[in-house]
Amino acid sequence: MSGNSSAGNAAVYEAGDQRNAPDAEKPENQAERFEEGKQNSHQENDSKDERSIANRLAAAHDQNDPADGSGKVKSAETIAGEHDPTLPARMHGNEPSRGAKVDKKIDDEEAEIIRRMDESKAAKKGH
Repeated sequence: MSGNSSAGNAAVYEAGDQRNAPDAEKPENQAERFEEGKQNSHQENDSKDERSIANRLAAAHDQNDPADGSGKVKSAETIAGEHDPTLPARMHGNEPSRGAKVDKKIDDEEAEIIRRMDESKAAKKGH
């Protein structure tokens, strides 16, 4: 076919240039096709990855396990901040921010309201 073309030199279009090299000529350190991916080279939740729905659900289950929370390890400051918003600052010897103080006040008020509601429910059940 290269001899029939009138565009360019026929030597440029020789078929040998466009064929794959035989396996005997491949370097020994070249990885096999489909086996050459690197460890952790794909993200688990990649929407463009061609995985089955079952595999995607299995990967999502690990991420969204409510027992583990977000799956991240929580620091002592994060755990303390969940119980008392002013505690992380005090752990470092600092005065808590105004926002942390307001959050603490709101938490205390809500806890008091819930305690009163529980007492009134217990009193109603007792009669």
